[in-house]
Amino acid sequence: MSEETTASIGDALTATVPMVRTLGLEFLHTDAERAVVRLPDRPEYRNHVGGPHAGAMFTLAESASGAVVLAAFGAELSRAVPLAVRAEIHYKKLARGPVTATAVLGRPVADVVADLDAGQRPEFPVRVTLTRTDEGVTGEMTVVWTLRPND
Repeated sequence: MSEETTASIGDALTATVPMVRTLGLEFLHTDAERAVVRLPDRPEYRNHVGGPHAGAMFTLAESASGAVVLAAFGAELSRAVPLAVRAEIHYKKLARGPVTATAVLGRPVADVVADLDAGQRPEFPVRVTLTRTDEGVTGEMTVVWTLRPND
């Protein structure tokens, strides 16, 4: 996916999701298989131990998962709405400084679209890894998404 598409997905999420705008999330890469989004290090996002607040990290990871979903299934938006069904996050280590979320689509796009074509409401996981600038893993999240057909 081109830099232009990465920017357009980032711009779309920034315009339509207030928390993305509030946190100043930076969309670094987006394609149909992977998205990379960064949370800048700002004092107002920190918790009582000096790292990013758990809610900010959750929003970062969920936003990265949404970016890859939009990139993968943007062509289906006229007939289905992507919705997060559930999420589970594991905080591994204290983060310091900017945190980067890398989201990876967990099912092939063609399989999900085939389910949608068959009249199903497909579900699919997106796995997200949260890292510090030293590449230490600070957290992991799985978001299960669905494409809800428009009625």
